[in-house]
Amino acid sequence: MIVLNRRLSEAAAVTGSVTLTVDSRIKSRLRVTLDDGREAGLMLERGHLLRGGELLGDAEGQQVIRVLAAAEAVSTVRCADPHLLARAAYHLGNRHVPLQIAPGLLRYQHDHVLDHMLRGLGLDVDAEQAPFEPEAGAYQSTPHSHGHEHPFVRLQSHF
Repeated sequence: MIVLNRRLSEAAAVTGSVTLTVDSRIKSRLRVTLDDGREAGLMLERGHLLRGGELLGDAEGQQVIRVLAAAEAVSTVRCADPHLLARAAYHLGNRHVPLQIAPGLLRYQHDHVLDHMLRGLGLDVDAEQAPFEPEAGAYQSTPHSHGHEHPFVRLQSHF
């Protein structure tokens, strides 16, 4: 089994790919099947959300695997009115919903209750299959992180 334990910024030759949902891309320890059928294990640093397009490698430098964001059931809101879109983002954020934000677009994992709420605000909501790339969040590490710890963790260590 291939053990993928490094994030790569560049690679000479990609040797495979793995297509994962967002629920799988938030895990740092996971057994996966590569798109070509080979078995692999993720043994990555905790606290990172894998993004579609990222490259992972093994310790020997022989394998370079591209992560692909799988199409999954999502709800997509498209709106040209920035105020209305901001109101929608506020209400979704108030419910701690992981949210993908792009110009004129909000996307979240499909939920008919949330769809109904947003339609009540006057928005059009489409249920579709699409890759889901939510915001990492204020305290979640990202691949370009410099190792900053969460402020609450620092406070806890003083007690």
